Amino acid sequence: MRNVINFKLLAAAALIVTAFSCKRSSNSSNTDSATGWAINDKQGGFQYNTKFEEQETPPGTVFVEGGTFTMGKVQDDPMHDWNNTPTQQHVQSFYIDEAEITNANYLMYLDYLKSVYPPENPEYTNIYYGALPDTLVWRNRLGYNEMMTENYLRHPAYGNYPVVGVSWIQAVEYASWRTDRVSEMTLQEAGYLERDSQYTAEAGSTFNTDTYINAPSRTYGGNDSIINPVKSRRRVQVNAKGDTINTYAKRESGLIGPKYRLPTEAEWEYAALGMSELRNYNIYRGRKKYPWDGQYTRSGSRATRGDQLANFKQSKGDYGGIAGWSDDGADITQEVKYYEPNDFGIYDMAGNVAEWVADVYRPIVDDEFNDFNYYRGNTYYKNEINDDGTVKIVQETVYDTLSNGKIVARVLPGEIATTEIDGDDTYLRTNFDRSDNRNFRDGDQKSSRYYRDNFEDGEDGKFDTRKMYNSPKHRIERDSASGEIIKEYDESSRRTSLINDEARVIKGGSWRDRSYWLDPAQRRYFPQDMATDYIGFRCAVSRVGSKAKNDKKTRN
Repeated sequence: MRNVINFKLLAAAALIVTAFSCKRSSNSSNTDSATGWAINDKQGGFQYNTKFEEQETPPGTVFVEGGTFTMGKVQDDPMHDWNNTPTQQHVQSFYIDEAEITNANYLMYLDYLKSVYPPENPEYTNIYYGALPDTLVWRNRLGYNEMMTENYLRHPAYGNYPVVGVSWIQAVEYASWRTDRVSEMTLQEAGYLERDSQYTAEAGSTFNTDTYINAPSRTYGGNDSIINPVKSRRRVQVNAKGDTINTYAKRESGLIGPKYRLPTEAEWEYAALGMSELRNYNIYRGRKKYPWDGQYTRSGSRATRGDQLANFKQSKGDYGGIAGWSDDGADITQEVKYYEPNDFGIYDMAGNVAEWVADVYRPIVDDEFNDFNYYRGNTYYKNEINDDGTVKIVQETVYDTLSNGKIVARVLPGEIATTEIDGDDTYLRTNFDRSDNRNFRDGDQKSSRYYRDNFEDGEDGKFDTRKMYNSPKHRIERDSASGEIIKEYDESSRRTSLINDEARVIKGGSWRDRSYWLDPAQRRYFPQDMATDYIGFRCAVSRVGSKAKNDKKTRN
């Protein structure tokens, strides 16, 4: 009997210890491990999302687990132009659009701009018209393409086709707008913003992600009814001093993710290759010429479409093949997701349209300096600060006149004003020493064709790369009296290159290209402020936190 009683006492004690341990365990995530102080206490103090598990997949994207791969390893190189020197690179995990941005996607962007910044108002005219794709790219002196010129962008028949006629600059502005709209939706769903507030937005009272993070009370023009909705689904918290807390979502909330942007060249190529199907332990078995497995553009299965695996130009005068089962299904572009995706689940990484990536073009990838998240094009800025220590909010639209005379909006009202970094920011730094790093290690004295000549910085102390790449320098000015734009061609016969700091890399073949360009390692360049009928784009988002989504399992 005594043994039974002792056993019951031990069992009860064990239950008490277990309950206590569970209680301690459940509260441990809300306690600072370094000080023992409470986190997220109702009395106030440090507020932090201790229940954050992992980044949600951003709308429209798929996850790409990063890793090491050989960049620039092409199967064919008939040009022999040093453009594809194989280099081993490591790419961090990221998200990339499942398909290219479509006409319907872009039309929503245009509709937003038109409603918030009415083009009939002279103050906003160039915001909307500066974002419009160039539909005249379809015209050809010896071809009848007026049907595409008039219909391709707006007709519903082409709604799910990739948008073209968009410059690199316009693609970047779209990605910025998309960031704000996704953040706005996320904060609405979390109860930090009034639902459907995007429909009441007007110029100067819109939502901007950076403004919300740095000066949340000044978003939507400081409209409290939107920023602090009365019918909020969140319970208002008051600390011991009587002040409300958790009024705004900070980065610590985990709700505001990284920005949408153009993928880097390394990211795009890695995602297009989809090498996961060739992975064998810690090596890749074999090589891939295209985003799909195999060395050919045809498939043996013709169940639902022609046997071509992508939309490209098969030969001179052959944009789709003979009508019937052997046809690739398109003469110009084709709707997105028509062809099979690669192993990452990404569509149209070969053919259909070539795509803008973030990088400034140079013939050689400088892997000797960096082999981790390689990217050429960094320009660093900082927020402008008012005399009272607050961030400066832009009140008037800032425009930029491009080399082709087109006017685009670069900064909209309600955004934070930025400026280049200065010596105070770079003093004794070893990782960067200037704002503009596009020509870093390329165009300096040692790499110049005129190394022995006197080499000076350009105007206003800005670094000049004219010694390295002697590209045409067309002039465009606005007459101060009449306001007219004056365009002048650079007719010098001494120009030796088209490469400059405004030339951006384009990747992937298009409906106009032969199969040679379908190889993900192939690379070309195009001026960032110009557009064509064969270049589109897709967006990417950086991954925060863990490299992989799932725990690794031992392979048998």
